[in-house]
Amino acid sequence: MVKKTITILGCGWLGLPLANRLMVEGYTVRGSTTTVSKLPLLLQRGIDAYHLLLNPEPMDDLVPLLQADTIVVNIPPKAGKLGDDFHPQQIRHLMEAIRQSTVKQVIYVSSTSVYPEKSVVADENAVLSPEQSAVPALVRAEAFMQELDPERAVTILRCGGLMGYDRRPGKYVARRTVDSGAVPVNYLHRDDAVGILLALIKQQQAGVFNAVAPEHPNREAVYRKNCADHGYELPVFVQPQEPVPYKVVSAARLTRVIDYHFQYPDPLTFNYGN
Repeated sequence: MVKKTITILGCGWLGLPLANRLMVEGYTVRGSTTTVSKLPLLLQRGIDAYHLLLNPEPMDDLVPLLQADTIVVNIPPKAGKLGDDFHPQQIRHLMEAIRQSTVKQVIYVSSTSVYPEKSVVADENAVLSPEQSAVPALVRAEAFMQELDPERAVTILRCGGLMGYDRRPGKYVARRTVDSGAVPVNYLHRDDAVGILLALIKQQQAGVFNAVAPEHPNREAVYRKNCADHGYELPVFVQPQEPVPYKVVSAARLTRVIDYHFQYPDPLTFNYGN
Protein backbone atom coordinates (compact mmCIF):
# COMPACT_ATOMS: atom_id res chain seq x y z
CA MET A 1 0.00 0.00 0.00
CA VAL A 2 1.31 3.47 -0.90
CA LYS A 3 2.02 5.55 2.18
CA LYS A 4 0.36 8.94 2.47
CA THR A 5 1.91 12.37 2.14
CA ILE A 6 2.07 14.41 5.35
CA THR A 7 2.66 18.16 5.52
CA ILE A 8 4.07 19.62 8.73
CA LEU A 9 3.66 23.37 9.08
CA GLY A 10 6.46 24.23 11.48
CA CYS A 11 9.48 21.90 11.35
CA GLY A 12 11.05 23.06 14.58
CA TRP A 13 11.76 21.44 17.95
CA LEU A 14 8.75 19.14 17.67
CA GLY A 15 8.02 19.20 13.94
CA LEU A 16 11.44 18.00 12.79
CA PRO A 17 11.54 14.86 15.00
CA LEU A 18 7.98 14.13 13.84
CA ALA A 19 9.09 14.45 10.22
CA ASN A 20 12.03 12.11 10.85
CA ARG A 21 9.74 9.51 12.45
CA LEU A 22 7.23 9.72 9.61
CA MET A 23 9.92 9.20 6.99
CA VAL A 24 11.22 6.15 8.88
CA GLU A 25 7.63 4.85 8.70
CA GLY A 26 7.64 5.33 4.92
CA TYR A 27 5.59 8.50 4.59
CA THR A 28 6.40 11.30 2.16
CA VAL A 29 6.87 14.50 4.19
CA ARG A 30 6.50 18.10 3.14
CA GLY A 31 7.39 20.78 5.65
CA SER A 32 7.67 24.49 6.25
CA THR A 33 9.97 26.75 8.21
CA THR A 34 9.92 30.48 8.84
CA THR A 35 13.73 30.57 8.65
CA VAL A 36 15.32 30.48 5.20
CA SER A 37 18.64 29.28 6.62
CA LYS A 38 16.94 26.07 7.88
CA LEU A 39 15.84 24.99 4.41
CA PRO A 40 19.12 23.16 3.54
CA LEU A 41 18.90 21.14 6.78
CA LEU A 42 15.32 20.07 6.06
CA LEU A 43 16.14 19.21 2.46
CA GLN A 44 19.16 17.15 3.59
CA ARG A 45 16.85 15.18 5.90
CA GLY A 46 14.67 14.25 2.93
CA ILE A 47 11.86 16.73 3.63
CA ASP A 48 10.26 18.55 0.70
CA ALA A 49 10.81 21.90 2.41
CA TYR A 50 9.38 25.38 1.87
CA HIS A 51 9.83 28.79 3.42
CA LEU A 52 6.48 29.96 4.83
CA LEU A 53 5.74 32.92 7.10
CA LEU A 54 2.02 32.18 7.37
CA ASN A 55 0.97 35.79 7.60
CA PRO A 56 -2.77 36.29 8.16
CA GLU A 57 -3.60 36.98 4.54
CA PRO A 58 -4.21 34.93 1.37
CA MET A 59 -1.36 32.44 1.10
CA ASP A 60 -0.22 31.54 -2.41
CA ASP A 61 2.92 29.95 -0.90
CA LEU A 62 0.72 27.23 0.59
CA VAL A 63 -0.16 25.58 -2.73
CA PRO A 64 2.59 22.89 -2.76
CA LEU A 65 2.16 22.24 0.97
CA LEU A 66 -1.54 21.55 0.48
CA GLN A 67 -0.78 18.65 -1.86
CA ALA A 68 -0.99 16.19 1.02
CA ASP A 69 -3.33 13.77 2.72
CA THR A 70 -2.73 15.14 6.21
CA ILE A 71 -1.59 18.53 7.50
CA VAL A 72 -0.10 18.91 10.97
CA VAL A 73 -0.36 22.55 12.04
CA ASN A 74 2.48 23.08 14.50
CA ILE A 75 2.86 26.85 14.60
CA PRO A 76 2.70 28.07 18.20
CA PRO A 77 1.74 31.74 18.46
CA LYS A 78 4.67 34.10 18.67
CA ALA A 79 5.47 35.63 22.04
CA GLY A 80 3.39 38.75 22.52
CA LYS A 81 0.80 37.65 19.96
CA LEU A 82 -1.44 35.60 22.26
CA GLY A 83 -3.49 38.58 23.36
CA ASP A 84 -4.49 39.71 19.90
CA ASP A 85 -6.13 38.29 16.80
CA PHE A 86 -2.94 37.55 14.84
CA HIS A 87 -2.82 33.80 15.40
CA PRO A 88 -6.58 33.16 14.95
CA GLN A 89 -6.40 35.04 11.65
CA GLN A 90 -3.41 32.93 10.60
CA ILE A 91 -5.52 29.85 11.17
CA ARG A 92 -8.63 31.32 9.53
CA HIS A 93 -6.76 32.00 6.28
CA LEU A 94 -5.10 28.60 6.45
CA MET A 95 -8.51 26.93 6.76
CA GLU A 96 -9.81 28.88 3.77
CA ALA A 97 -6.91 27.49 1.74
CA ILE A 98 -7.47 23.94 3.02
CA ARG A 99 -11.13 24.09 1.95
CA GLN A 100 -9.92 24.44 -1.63
CA SER A 101 -7.58 21.45 -1.32
CA THR A 102 -7.90 17.66 -1.21
CA VAL A 103 -6.50 17.43 2.35
CA LYS A 104 -8.50 14.87 4.33
CA GLN A 105 -7.04 15.24 7.82
CA VAL A 106 -5.92 18.28 9.84
CA ILE A 107 -4.20 18.08 13.22
CA TYR A 108 -3.72 21.29 15.19
CA VAL A 109 -1.08 21.28 17.92
CA SER A 110 -2.63 23.44 20.62
CA SER A 111 -1.75 23.80 24.30
CA THR A 112 -3.11 22.99 27.76
CA SER A 113 -2.44 26.66 28.55
CA VAL A 114 -6.05 27.16 27.41
CA TYR A 115 -7.15 25.88 30.84
CA PRO A 116 -7.25 28.44 33.66
CA GLU A 117 -5.65 27.67 37.01
CA LYS A 118 -8.69 26.77 39.13
CA SER A 119 -7.12 24.08 41.34
CA VAL A 120 -9.20 21.35 39.71
CA VAL A 121 -8.81 18.48 37.26
CA ALA A 122 -9.34 19.81 33.73
CA ASP A 123 -10.65 17.59 30.96
CA GLU A 124 -11.40 18.65 27.39
CA ASN A 125 -14.84 19.99 28.36
CA ALA A 126 -13.38 22.42 30.90
CA VAL A 127 -12.89 24.96 28.10
CA LEU A 128 -15.39 25.01 25.24
CA SER A 129 -15.35 28.72 24.34
CA PRO A 130 -12.83 31.58 24.32
CA GLU A 131 -14.60 33.19 27.27
CA GLN A 132 -13.79 30.18 29.46
CA SER A 133 -10.13 30.10 28.51
CA ALA A 134 -6.95 31.50 29.99
CA VAL A 135 -5.77 32.03 26.39
CA PRO A 136 -8.83 33.02 24.31
CA ALA A 137 -6.80 33.42 21.09
CA LEU A 138 -5.87 29.73 21.07
CA VAL A 139 -9.49 28.66 21.49
CA ARG A 140 -10.55 31.01 18.68
CA ALA A 141 -7.91 29.37 16.48
CA GLU A 142 -9.21 25.93 17.47
CA ALA A 143 -12.75 27.04 16.55
CA PHE A 144 -11.66 28.01 13.02
CA MET A 145 -10.20 24.52 12.68
CA GLN A 146 -13.41 22.88 13.77
CA GLU A 147 -15.43 24.80 11.18
CA LEU A 148 -13.93 22.70 8.37
CA ASP A 149 -16.38 20.56 6.45
CA PRO A 150 -17.25 17.35 8.31
CA GLU A 151 -15.77 14.93 5.76
CA ARG A 152 -12.30 16.06 6.87
CA ALA A 153 -10.97 14.62 10.13
CA VAL A 154 -10.02 17.52 12.41
CA THR A 155 -8.06 16.87 15.60
CA ILE A 156 -7.14 19.42 18.25
CA LEU A 157 -4.24 18.18 20.37
CA ARG A 158 -3.79 20.25 23.53
CA CYS A 159 -0.24 19.43 24.59
CA GLY A 160 1.17 19.92 28.06
CA GLY A 161 4.52 21.55 28.70
CA LEU A 162 6.87 19.91 26.21
CA MET A 163 10.02 18.56 27.83
CA GLY A 164 12.88 16.20 27.04
CA TYR A 165 16.38 16.41 25.58
CA ASP A 166 17.57 20.03 25.86
CA ARG A 167 14.35 21.21 27.53
CA ARG A 168 15.15 20.48 31.16
CA PRO A 169 12.98 21.95 33.91
CA GLY A 170 15.93 22.34 36.28
CA LYS A 171 17.62 24.66 33.79
CA TYR A 172 14.75 27.13 33.96
CA VAL A 173 14.63 27.40 37.77
CA ALA A 174 18.29 27.05 38.80
CA ARG A 175 19.25 29.59 41.49
CA ARG A 176 15.75 31.09 41.46
CA THR A 177 13.22 31.36 44.26
CA VAL A 178 10.24 29.05 43.81
CA ASP A 179 7.03 29.35 45.82
CA SER A 180 5.03 26.91 43.67
CA GLY A 181 6.80 23.70 44.66
CA ALA A 182 3.56 22.01 45.69
CA VAL A 183 1.92 22.63 42.30
CA PRO A 184 1.54 19.50 40.10
CA VAL A 185 3.18 19.51 36.66
CA ASN A 186 1.45 18.86 33.35
CA TYR A 187 4.39 17.79 31.21
CA LEU A 188 4.66 15.83 27.98
CA HIS A 189 7.87 14.24 26.73
CA ARG A 190 8.72 15.08 23.14
CA ASP A 191 8.98 11.40 22.22
CA ASP A 192 5.40 10.91 23.41
CA ALA A 193 4.22 14.00 21.53
CA VAL A 194 5.71 12.52 18.35
CA GLY A 195 4.23 9.10 19.11
CA ILE A 196 0.76 10.51 19.77
CA LEU A 197 0.81 12.55 16.55
CA LEU A 198 1.86 9.46 14.58
CA ALA A 199 -0.96 7.45 16.18
CA LEU A 200 -3.47 10.17 15.29
CA ILE A 201 -2.27 10.21 11.67
CA LYS A 202 -2.60 6.44 11.40
CA GLN A 203 -5.91 6.15 13.24
CA GLN A 204 -7.63 9.19 11.68
CA GLN A 205 -9.32 9.99 14.99
CA ALA A 206 -11.04 13.38 15.09
CA GLY A 207 -11.86 15.38 18.20
CA VAL A 208 -10.22 17.35 21.00
CA PHE A 209 -7.62 15.57 23.14
CA ASN A 210 -5.35 16.56 26.00
CA ALA A 211 -1.83 15.18 25.65
CA VAL A 212 -0.02 15.10 28.98
CA ALA A 213 1.91 12.47 30.90
CA PRO A 214 -0.59 10.57 33.10
CA GLU A 215 1.45 11.18 36.28
CA HIS A 216 1.56 14.64 37.89
CA PRO A 217 4.34 14.88 40.49
CA ASN A 218 4.77 18.29 42.07
CA ARG A 219 7.23 20.86 40.81
CA GLU A 220 9.57 20.56 43.77
CA ALA A 221 10.07 16.83 43.19
CA VAL A 222 10.68 17.35 39.47
CA TYR A 223 13.02 20.30 39.95
CA ARG A 224 15.06 18.57 42.66
CA LYS A 225 15.56 15.43 40.60
CA ASN A 226 16.32 17.28 37.38
CA CYS A 227 18.82 19.59 39.05
CA ALA A 228 20.52 16.62 40.71
CA ASP A 229 20.62 14.63 37.46
CA HIS A 230 22.11 17.44 35.37
CA GLY A 231 24.19 19.45 37.82
CA TYR A 232 22.03 22.56 38.04
CA GLU A 233 22.05 24.60 41.23
CA LEU A 234 18.86 24.01 43.19
CA PRO A 235 16.28 26.79 43.41
CA VAL A 236 15.29 28.09 46.81
CA PHE A 237 11.92 26.63 47.76
CA VAL A 238 9.76 28.90 49.92
CA GLN A 239 6.23 28.65 51.24
CA PRO A 240 3.75 30.92 49.42
CA GLN A 241 1.73 33.43 51.41
CA GLU A 242 -1.41 32.06 49.76
CA PRO A 243 -2.01 28.68 48.09
CA VAL A 244 -0.81 28.81 44.48
CA PRO A 245 -3.64 27.94 42.06
CA TYR A 246 -3.02 25.02 39.74
CA LYS A 247 -4.62 22.60 37.31
CA VAL A 248 -4.26 18.88 36.75
CA VAL A 249 -4.86 18.23 33.07
CA SER A 250 -6.45 14.86 32.39
CA ALA A 251 -5.33 12.69 29.47
CA ALA A 252 -8.05 10.11 30.17
CA ARG A 253 -9.87 10.71 26.88
CA LEU A 254 -6.68 10.27 24.87
CA THR A 255 -5.77 6.99 26.56
CA ARG A 256 -9.35 5.74 26.22
CA VAL A 257 -9.87 6.59 22.55
CA ILE A 258 -6.40 6.46 20.97
CA ASP A 259 -4.39 3.26 20.78
CA TYR A 260 -1.22 4.65 22.34
CA HIS A 261 0.92 3.75 25.35
CA PHE A 262 3.10 6.46 26.89
CA GLN A 263 6.85 5.90 26.77
CA TYR A 264 7.27 8.35 29.66
CA PRO A 265 4.14 8.35 31.85
CA ASP A 266 5.97 9.93 34.80
CA PRO A 267 7.86 13.27 34.45
CA LEU A 268 10.26 12.09 37.17
CA THR A 269 11.62 9.53 34.69
CA PHE A 270 11.76 11.63 31.53
CA ASN A 271 14.78 11.06 29.26
CA TYR A 272 16.86 14.21 28.76
CA GLY A 273 19.86 12.65 27.04
CA ASN A 274 23.38 13.46 28.17
